[in-house]
Amino acid sequence: MTLSLSGQKVLVYGLAKSGVAALRLLCQQGASVTALDARSEEALGDVAREVKALGAALVTVPAPPGLLESQALVVVSPGVPLALPELRAAAAARVPIWGEVELAWRALTSVPLFGITGTNGKSTTTALTGELFAKGGRRTFVGGNLGRPFSEAALTPADWDALVVELSSFQLEGIQSLRPRGAAILNLTPDHIDRYASHREYGQAKARIFQHQHDGDFAVVNADDADVMALATQARTPVYGFSVTGRPVVDAPKLAGLAVAKDGGFRLEFLGESYRLDNRALRGAHNAQNAMAATLLARLGGVPADAVQAGLDSYPGLPHRLESVRVLDGVEWVNDSKATNVDSVLVALRAFRDGVWLIAGGKGKGAPYAPMVEAGRGKVKGVLTIGADSELLARAYEGQAAVHACGTLAAAVAKACELAKAGDTVLLSPACASYDQFKNFEDRGDSFKRLVGAL
Repeated sequence: MTLSLSGQKVLVYGLAKSGVAALRLLCQQGASVTALDARSEEALGDVAREVKALGAALVTVPAPPGLLESQALVVVSPGVPLALPELRAAAAARVPIWGEVELAWRALTSVPLFGITGTNGKSTTTALTGELFAKGGRRTFVGGNLGRPFSEAALTPADWDALVVELSSFQLEGIQSLRPRGAAILNLTPDHIDRYASHREYGQAKARIFQHQHDGDFAVVNADDADVMALATQARTPVYGFSVTGRPVVDAPKLAGLAVAKDGGFRLEFLGESYRLDNRALRGAHNAQNAMAATLLARLGGVPADAVQAGLDSYPGLPHRLESVRVLDGVEWVNDSKATNVDSVLVALRAFRDGVWLIAGGKGKGAPYAPMVEAGRGKVKGVLTIGADSELLARAYEGQAAVHACGTLAAAVAKACELAKAGDTVLLSPACASYDQFKNFEDRGDSFKRLVGAL
């Protein structure tokens, strides 16, 4: 299928990163493009200037009556709900409504696509899968909901041998024909309750990743997750599972093969292949799941086993997600600034056995800290508190672990350097948003890395 929109009237709704990438692709294709956004031209700044430089028209919400209905196509950014009245009116007028990833796919159908969705772990699994394909000698685009918008790949379709794309539920809502050669659902937990009427509706959005697969394709699912296994019954292709327990939660659908976690790694039972997992960037049971999913996608996608092991060994990890910063005098310093809620800290704590000095705090989200206290029992030697929720954290840990009120990240790093001994780990896993002291979690993590680097 070739994308052919030359001279066609196309409207791009939403000028965040994905919308701007779609705009560039459409202009490259010769479409007559209108860009629509809720922000004013002044607020859009450089984006507004680029829209005009590309020769597109810029309109701000509310759109003039009939504008969307007059288009040959409307392309919607992921953050724009398809339930908006103006989009429903356009659909009723038989105007096709595509998500940005659908637009990109129409220009890339000759390149095999490997799509990854789920509530947690999507970014790590996507980046790791890209690493495995690259080690196998494939020119691999890695992006989608992670990093680069998918439409960037479509600007140079001849550059790619494989497409490894993170797909959010919002992006999957807007697909009409997008067909992954391999489609993975990692897990399903309650999320985006402001956009979906129920957990079931959220799950059905994820299951759309299977919708257009056919002969020669395959699905990869978390065999330990009952909700995911229920969604997998909608797949019309062979389904492969991964499990940390070795005991899939349900028997249906019948699995074509299973990857099972073992001490120090995992095994693809159906191929008789074992893989090591001794890369610090892939520590913890959650990363064993991510690694098994990525390996299934890569091996079933034709990447040789030795290249897969090389990729598992070389994967550098994503910044701010259990990122090993350095080992100094036998103490490992780990940046997990992306852990902006309690559940994320629970995942981090499960990755360590003992000797943890936890730096936590910031702008809390109202969740109780008791689960952190329980998960850290026998592991956390002390807590160094920072930011607005310092007092709440101190109360939660009272009588359970030593608490050091540090206030700032710089003071916490200095105190941890004083307290930690060889064999210990200093873990920045805040359980809180960063906005009380930093621009965002990236800024907080980068500050931590600078402070640790200066020790």
